[in-house]
Amino acid sequence: MKRILVATDGSDGAYRAVAFAGELAKQFGAKLTIITVSGDFSDREIDKIAFSEKDIAGALDSRATRILNDARESAHHIGVNAIDTNSAWSDPAETIINTAARTQADAIVLGRRGRGQLAGLLLGSVSQKVATLAPCAVIVVP
Repeated sequence: MKRILVATDGSDGAYRAVAFAGELAKQFGAKLTIITVSGDFSDREIDKIAFSEKDIAGALDSRATRILNDARESAHHIGVNAIDTNSAWSDPAETIINTAARTQADAIVLGRRGRGQLAGLLLGSVSQKVATLAPCAVIVVP
């Protein structure tokens, strides 16, 4: 295993996925790519951001940067040195799958849930879509 992709949204489940991917990358001496994908906000969340921030794009970029920096620091603390980060604004599952193909990832690591249970039942979870359509192995961390 030479390349591992881990997706994070800053949630507790994503934090566990980053830790797992970091340990895996360390064991295999693999390059770790960390991605965060915005674009999965509810109308309520967007209204909240719009109310508190004049520059919505800047606020979202700042949030993505914070999430990626935290994940990079966590992986580096585990002992991973080869780390790339990437952020995008798009459909999370599609972006994760496309990034895995583009980076020739040997495995994708992600948390089991990022959405609420009802939204996951109605829309299908990101982890379920990625596991079904990914071009490589997928590890879903509980």
